[in-house]
Amino acid sequence: MTDGGLTPDERERLASLRSVRSLAELAELTDATTADEAYFDAKSDWYVLRGKEVPPPEDGDCLPGDSVEADGTEFVVHGVTHAGTDSERSFLRGHVNRFVEADETVYTEQGIRPMYFADIDAVREIDDYRWSMEICRQRNIDTCIEDAKPDDISENFETLASVFRSTLFSLIDSGKRVYGERFADALGDVATDFLTRPEHIAKGDDFEAYRRSREAARNPRRLGALQRYYKRRFLPQPVEREWLRRYDPELELFTHARNERIADYAVFHADSPRVRLVVGAAHQPGVVYYLREHSDGSRDLSGFELTG
Repeated sequence: MTDGGLTPDERERLASLRSVRSLAELAELTDATTADEAYFDAKSDWYVLRGKEVPPPEDGDCLPGDSVEADGTEFVVHGVTHAGTDSERSFLRGHVNRFVEADETVYTEQGIRPMYFADIDAVREIDDYRWSMEICRQRNIDTCIEDAKPDDISENFETLASVFRSTLFSLIDSGKRVYGERFADALGDVATDFLTRPEHIAKGDDFEAYRRSREAARNPRRLGALQRYYKRRFLPQPVEREWLRRYDPELELFTHARNERIADYAVFHADSPRVRLVVGAAHQPGVVYYLREHSDGSRDLSGFELTG
């Protein structure tokens, strides 16, 4: 990884942010008066600094990904969209078939396999959703159970709000053909600020993510740009997870917590020199984070169990 022209002070600042493991540490580092203030200040700095550290990718026919070596195995994490378009499906299947032919192991986030690789028997599905469901049961979070019905008005409101957000983002994105990309981006930023709740921020769920995901779904050669966006958007996993748990502990189980499970599952089952992980692009930075913990010995598989 290059530093992209970071100054010595910027490199030191980025290293400090990368080492943070809690909101309390973050508040101390930023001299903020509240955890929320520290979180927002750090995310702003991180976005700029990571933008210098991670160079803009060139569009290409390769499937971009991040490589981590742990316990003698190379793990390569590829971030994709969940759009299920024909163009992305064809692009991903071409690469995955070559991985399989080279005797590499391929795992997918649960839900991605039936979307893109249902008939490729060698592609294996991780149990990350089932794991989240099981944790919910253990914690007696009834809304996570499969037969739960969204009767609560707040849940219905959130569903409607999500549809509204997606519709508005789509209209803004379409408008760039008429008003230009700069105007559309500025309008998208305004819509993001107006419609974004705390949990959306922790998931990177904003207009920029929407736009880049749409671009990548239509043209998979743009997947590198989508992956770079999430690398810039997310702080280290312990901070993002702690902040999200403050606002929606259930949602944290189905987003960032699954990154931990995906990494552990892959390490536990590693049976070839190279293992490929195909996950949603928003999961990629988190999965890489936990794989690097396995790599440096700060994480192990004690307590790991398969779900039914």
